[in-house]
Amino acid sequence: MEEDRSLTGRRLRLRILRHNPCDPGSVPRFETFALDETDGMTLFIALNEIRATLDPSLQFDFVCRAGICGSCGMLIDGRPGLACRTLTKDLGAEITLAPLPVFELIGDLSVDTGKWMRAMSERLETWVHAQEETDPDRLEARMDPELAERLYELDRCIECGCCVAGCGTARMRPDFVGAVGVNKLARFRLDPRDTRDDAAYYALVGTEEGVFGCMTLLGCEDVCPKGLSLAAQLAFIRRRMALQGLRGGSG
Repeated sequence: MEEDRSLTGRRLRLRILRHNPCDPGSVPRFETFALDETDGMTLFIALNEIRATLDPSLQFDFVCRAGICGSCGMLIDGRPGLACRTLTKDLGAEITLAPLPVFELIGDLSVDTGKWMRAMSERLETWVHAQEETDPDRLEARMDPELAERLYELDRCIECGCCVAGCGTARMRPDFVGAVGVNKLARFRLDPRDTRDDAAYYALVGTEEGVFGCMTLLGCEDVCPKGLSLAAQLAFIRRRMALQGLRGGSG
């Protein structure tokens, strides 16, 4: 019988950085796992096969497998990306995987992006600020479709952490809000339901920890799996602040 080559591709070697920070005896090290590449294989599939057949202790995160939850962000050959959206056929036969930098390490490829994102959201108050409580039974005013589309574009951020991991400033400034923070605040600035004025917004991001701390290396936009125009949002806020003579308190 002729062998089905669609299921017997290359022999892959995955070099994975292993470390458990909760184990005093754990030392960061690379471990290599070999497995056969299959047709349509993603890194998500490869990692699950490793955990199922080679090492059940391997730690990494996943939920949706569709590039929506952002849980499987990791360094793929040194570049931040999503394991579930990365096809092994687009990589070499030897693949190096490591956890995203900046975020707290849980173990192996698993990091706590949620803790960082929550702290950033609380700091920037990324929720609708209304002057009075709204009646939950009352319908909201209709929104212009064009404006709704602009809000939707900014809402496509999945908080995967890739932009933060790819940011040179975030490596040097632990309090830098990152492109994800600027993007979130830009979204609420466009929302007509939010009653804050420009000065209130810019006081939050117009600092050295915000838009004026960015070195404009464009790493955030280069690695965003959703292709968001993150650098454009930052540049827009800078221009608006320059025109209005506004600057955040610590700038």
